[in-house]
Amino acid sequence: MTTSAPSWTAGYVSELDYTHGYYREMSPLNLELAMLSRLQAHSVKRPLRYLELGFGQGLSLNIHAAACEGEFWGTDFNPTQAANARELAAASGADLKVFDLSFAELRDRADLPEFDIIVLHGIWSWISDENRRVIVDLARNRLAVGGLFYMSYNTTPGWSPAMPLRHLMSLHLNLATGEATGLGSRIDAAVDFAEQVVDSNALYFRANPAVAERLKGIKGHNRNYLAHEFFNADWHPMPFSEAADLLAQAKLSFAASSNLVSHIDTLHLTPQQQQLLASIAHPVLRESVRDYCENQQFRRDVFVKGPRGLSPQRQLEILQSHRFVLQVGEGDVALKLNGPAGEAHLQAEVYRPMLAVLAERGHAPKSAAEMLAHPLMKKVTPAQLAQALFVLTGLGNVSAAQDEVQVAAVRARTQALNRHLVDKAVFSNEIGFLASPVTGAGVPVGRIQQLFLRAIRRGRTTPQEWALDIWPLMEAQNQRLMRDGKPIASAAENIAELASMGQDFAQKRLPILDALGVIERSGSASTVSPDLSIAAA
Repeated sequence: MTTSAPSWTAGYVSELDYTHGYYREMSPLNLELAMLSRLQAHSVKRPLRYLELGFGQGLSLNIHAAACEGEFWGTDFNPTQAANARELAAASGADLKVFDLSFAELRDRADLPEFDIIVLHGIWSWISDENRRVIVDLARNRLAVGGLFYMSYNTTPGWSPAMPLRHLMSLHLNLATGEATGLGSRIDAAVDFAEQVVDSNALYFRANPAVAERLKGIKGHNRNYLAHEFFNADWHPMPFSEAADLLAQAKLSFAASSNLVSHIDTLHLTPQQQQLLASIAHPVLRESVRDYCENQQFRRDVFVKGPRGLSPQRQLEILQSHRFVLQVGEGDVALKLNGPAGEAHLQAEVYRPMLAVLAERGHAPKSAAEMLAHPLMKKVTPAQLAQALFVLTGLGNVSAAQDEVQVAAVRARTQALNRHLVDKAVFSNEIGFLASPVTGAGVPVGRIQQLFLRAIRRGRTTPQEWALDIWPLMEAQNQRLMRDGKPIASAAENIAELASMGQDFAQKRLPILDALGVIERSGSASTVSPDLSIAAA
């Protein structure tokens, strides 16, 4: 005997929690930079109004609400996820309204304001046609003229060969296993069954060997991720043209990809493909052909209500006032990139001086105008600098930065949120990001590095003291560090390894986190002193 899912789920998986992911593509500054990179204007103002639909665990929404000035709204029909998001909002004190409403219930609220930005990650592919129509209604009636609409979604043709694989696994989940075994076990059984079909020498998989390889990758994924990615009742990879047609009903036009790396044509397209795309005038046809050239399976699209183009000269003028910050070590930026279409080499005479300038003054943010005026940049043109900034931002080496007034306005909230997240790291490795008031976005910081930050906050001043602060927490939870794929046995060896990791963290990562505003400050002084010793917060 089986029981039906709660009616409020509408066929969406609710038994297993969604992952605690962070998606920088949805950060306001990244969205605005994506528009600028494609010569597109927008009307997003500060402070802004921002809405996220289907926020999952709410990490992205909370980081953006804490790190940016504005009024933030979000809804996710799952009450457990909404409760998690509210916990984070309470910790930061951000102006964030969190609901567990359906999209239709949110749409029908009388107090729903007009938004500058509406975003949704992934869910477009996992909801019913009716819910997609509601989202279109929200965009039509609640997105400001000139505002931005972002959504990421599974797309064809990249997903086309594997759609029968998903159907096979979903069929087994629903017909061959009982609910009493638990969803995680049923997913394992469905994946194993699909592998048996492959091993039976089924002609479909012989004709589509890449799908059999994809199944091997699926086996290694977190089961919570697989539950939401593959086993919802609704699962609709959609061609770009169909998504664009639906959003056109809300007066939205495609403007850019929020994934700036995708704008590096030499990485993704052959010269012949670049020439072909340049000959296509209609943007929908051009994007569709591009998806075929790249065998695209996941899009990150920015639409705008009221498209307005920018001239290259105007683009460069606007860029002059934008600030940027280097998020990695200067020497960690590779000038040779590999992509589906082959290698791309970044011009050393442009990138090396720019990186040197960004690394000056402890990675302090610098405007494009400030960079161009630097003596090291005298041979770099404004157009070359613009292209380099877009490329390095897309690669995650550089980030757009807020101005000093905005940074000061949000710093207390990001510190409060980060303190809460770091304390959660004592017992969990689920959250691998902290909030930066400088970038208005999330910064990747793993669990051990978060525990180093906690030790710093507790007044520990050296890597050895950090290790001694962390090890009792790990030992109490029967946890060990790994070396060469094996757990380190003794306490002394674990402490020594933690101290070594701490020394590396202090030298390479801690100064950058300080530049990004992630390190707590007492008054106007940083807790990080020039010799990398740590003072109590």
